[in-house]
Amino acid sequence: MNLPLPIKIATRFAALLAVCWTGFACSQTDTQTDTEIKTKTVEGFDGKIAKSYENSVEVWPEEQTFTGDEPNVLIILLDDVGYGQLGAYGGLTETPNMDRLAAEGLIYTDFHTTALCSPSRAAILAGRNHHSIGLGSHANTAMGFPGYAGRVPLSAQAISRNAQIAGWSTYAIGKWDHTPGFQVHQVGPFTYWPTHDGFDHTYTFMAADVSNFAPVMYAGHEPVEPARDNPDYHLSTDLADKAIYYLTGKASIDPDRPFFMFWAPGAAHTPHHAPDEYLQKYRGKFDMGWDKAREMTFARQIENGVIPEGTVLTERPDDIPAWNSLSDEEKKMYAREMEAFAAQLDHVDMEIGRMVETLERIGELDNTLIIITSDNGASAEGGLAGTHNEVLFVNGQQASFESNQRFYDEWGTAETFNHYHAGWAWAGNTPFKYFKQIVHRGGVQDPMIVHWPSGIEAKGEVRSQYHHIIDIGPTVLEALGLDPLEEIDGIKQLPFDGTSFAYTFNDKDAADRHTRQYYELLGNRAMYMDGWKAVTIHANRMPWSTGGTFPFEDDVWELYNLNEDFSESNNVVDQYPEKLKELQEAWDEDAWKYNVYPLYDNIAARIGETNSHYAPQREEFVFYPPGATRISEQYSPPVKNRNHTITAYAKIPDGGAEGVLVAAGGLYGGYAFYVHNNRLVYAYNAFNEDRYFVRSNVPVPSGEVELKAEYEVAEGLSGMVTLYINGNKVGQGEIGRIHAVMYSLSETFDVGEDTGTLVSKEYNRENEFSGTLDKLVVRIPKAN
Repeated sequence: MNLPLPIKIATRFAALLAVCWTGFACSQTDTQTDTEIKTKTVEGFDGKIAKSYENSVEVWPEEQTFTGDEPNVLIILLDDVGYGQLGAYGGLTETPNMDRLAAEGLIYTDFHTTALCSPSRAAILAGRNHHSIGLGSHANTAMGFPGYAGRVPLSAQAISRNAQIAGWSTYAIGKWDHTPGFQVHQVGPFTYWPTHDGFDHTYTFMAADVSNFAPVMYAGHEPVEPARDNPDYHLSTDLADKAIYYLTGKASIDPDRPFFMFWAPGAAHTPHHAPDEYLQKYRGKFDMGWDKAREMTFARQIENGVIPEGTVLTERPDDIPAWNSLSDEEKKMYAREMEAFAAQLDHVDMEIGRMVETLERIGELDNTLIIITSDNGASAEGGLAGTHNEVLFVNGQQASFESNQRFYDEWGTAETFNHYHAGWAWAGNTPFKYFKQIVHRGGVQDPMIVHWPSGIEAKGEVRSQYHHIIDIGPTVLEALGLDPLEEIDGIKQLPFDGTSFAYTFNDKDAADRHTRQYYELLGNRAMYMDGWKAVTIHANRMPWSTGGTFPFEDDVWELYNLNEDFSESNNVVDQYPEKLKELQEAWDEDAWKYNVYPLYDNIAARIGETNSHYAPQREEFVFYPPGATRISEQYSPPVKNRNHTITAYAKIPDGGAEGVLVAAGGLYGGYAFYVHNNRLVYAYNAFNEDRYFVRSNVPVPSGEVELKAEYEVAEGLSGMVTLYINGNKVGQGEIGRIHAVMYSLSETFDVGEDTGTLVSKEYNRENEFSGTLDKLVVRIPKAN
C-alpha cells in the first residue's frame, strides 16, 4: 500500500518503539544480582554505569537556575561630562531621560573620579585605585613600573567577572580604552580585551574616541564597520540598538537570568557629533556665553539642591577670557562649538531613554540597578579656541581661531573632529574650578545618578556622602548579593580599595564611610581626608599646555576645608600649615601603598619609551592581503618623520585597476597610497586642513607591476615623496606638513583598502584595490 510519507515515518517509528519496548521488557526478566553486575566509575559522576540501562543510574548535570528576583545592573558611563552639564545638576542641555531617573532615584553630590578616561574606566570595574591596577595614567603612556604598566593585572579582575561566574549574562557595549593600543589587532593577545574581562558579549571601540558617523568597531575580536551603506548612522543610536537587542533577547530566551551591562557611549567626548536635527535644535541657545551660562547653571544647582547652601561660585581662571571681551566673530564661533556639545549630549540622553523604555517593556526596570556617571570632569582639551580636529591636540598643537572658522558651517558634522573652547568646559564644571586632567573638583567631581526602585525606597533625594569611582564595584556586588571572589582562575585576588555606598541607599543621614582618598594624574596631586583636601597643579600646567619636565618639589599646594567650602573657593593654606603637612604626609603614605611612585611628567618621553618596547621594531614590514587590515596605528610601521619606502607588488588587469594599496589614519589625518584614474597617487592629509597629492605622470601599466613611494625627510616636519613604477621614476612632490605623533586615536593601518573614515576624498567607502595585490612591503632604513 502506498502510504503518505508522514504516515510511513510514524509507522516505522511505532515498530521501532515496539522492538525497543520488547527488548526492555525481556531484559527485566533477566536481572543479575548486584555482585554479578560489572560497573564503571567515572570521576565526577555520582551515578552508575553498567552494561544494561536498567542496572545503571542516571545523574543529570545540575543547570544553574534563578528565581527571576535577582537584580540586574546597568552601568552607564558617560564621557567628559562635567558636574554642571546634566539637567538634574543644573545643566542647560535638555536631558529629560536621565533627569527622570534622578527624580525616581538618588542624586549623589560628592562623587569623584580619577580625572582621566582610561584610569577611571579600569577603576570603575576593578573597584581598586588606578595605580593599584597599573593604570596610573592612560594605557598608552605606560611605564615599566607596577603603577603604570598600562594593563590591569589578573589579580585585580573586574566585578563583571564575578557576575559572570555567578551566572549573570554580561555585556560590554561602547568605549573601551584601557586595552594597550599595541594589542588592538587580530593577533592580540586578547588578555586585556573586554572579552577576557567577564563579558559574554562585547561590541566596542577600542580607543579614546572615534568618529560617531563612521566608527572603528569590534564585535568581540572581529572588526566591523556598522556605518557602511548607512547614511543615517550615529554611534549612540547603534550602541542603544545593540543594548536593546541583547536585553530583549535575554528576556525572550531566559527571562529569569539576571544581566550585567556596561554601556559606555562616545558622548560627550570629542568629536561632538550629533544628527542634524539636534544640531539645529541648539542654534542660538548659547549666545549668552560661558560667563552667563555658568551663572544660570549655578542658580539651577541651588534650586535643585545639588550644591549646599552658602556655596561660592568660583572665579574664572586667568587664561579664559571674559565672554564680553570677545569680538562678535569669536562669540559666534564659540557659541557654535557649545551647540554641538549640547546636541550630542541631548541625543545620547534620548538613546538612554530608549533603553529605559525597553527595560519597562520587558518588566525589568524596577529590578535593575542603574548607575549613571562620567569618567572625569568636562574637558578643556579643546584649548583656548576650541578645535575642529582633536588630532591637533594629540600632536601637541592648538587650532587657531581662523582655522576653526573654516569649519563653522560643518561644526558637529562628519567633516570635523570637534571640541569646544575651554571656557565651556569651565562652565560645564560649575561651581568648581578647572577641568579634566586636574585633580581639583572641576576635574574629579562628577554627577552620579542611582536608580533602583526594588532596592531604594526614596525618590528624588540627594545623597551627600563622599564617594569615589572605585566604590562602584563593591556597591554593585553588594547589591547583587555576591561576595567578591578571593580567587579567579587560580589567581588570588587583591582586596577592593573602594567602599560600597549601598549603605546610603535608604539612609540619607548615614555617616561617610569613605573618608580618605589620594589623587594623582599626570603629576597633579591631591589628598582628601575627613573633609579636608590638599591639592596641587603640577607646574601650574593647564590641559592645553605644552609638554616638558618640571621639579615636583616646586609645586604649590592649596588647602580647602570642604566641610565648609564645597566649591574649593577659599584656599586656607596660610591658616592651617600643620593640616597641609598632615595631608601631604598622608598622600606620601598612600603613594607608596598604591604604587603611585615614581612620578614622571615627560609624557612624550613615556610614549616614546612605550613605543620602543611594544611597537614593532623592524627594518622591513611585509603585509599580505586580505588579512592585513584594521591594525592599530600603534602597531603599524613607525614611518612618521623617517625615511622609508612603500612598495606594492601587484597585477593590473587589462583595462586598469582602481583602489587603495595602503592607508593609515583617516579623514582627520593620515596618508594613503592608491591608484586613481589609472594613475599612481600618494596622498597626505595633514589634520584635514592641508592636503598633498603626488601623482604619476604616466598610467599604471597592466600586468605584473612594482609600485613604489619613496619618502625622504625634508627640513622641519615635512618631506619629499618620489613615485616609481617598475623602477622608473614617474612623479615627485613635497609634503609640506606632517603629523609628528599620531594620525588618529582610533583609525587604523589597512592594506588593500581604507576602512573607517577615508584619508583621501578621491575615493569612496568602496575602495578595495580592484587588481591583485600580492604583498606590500614597508622598509625603514636603520640610518634613520
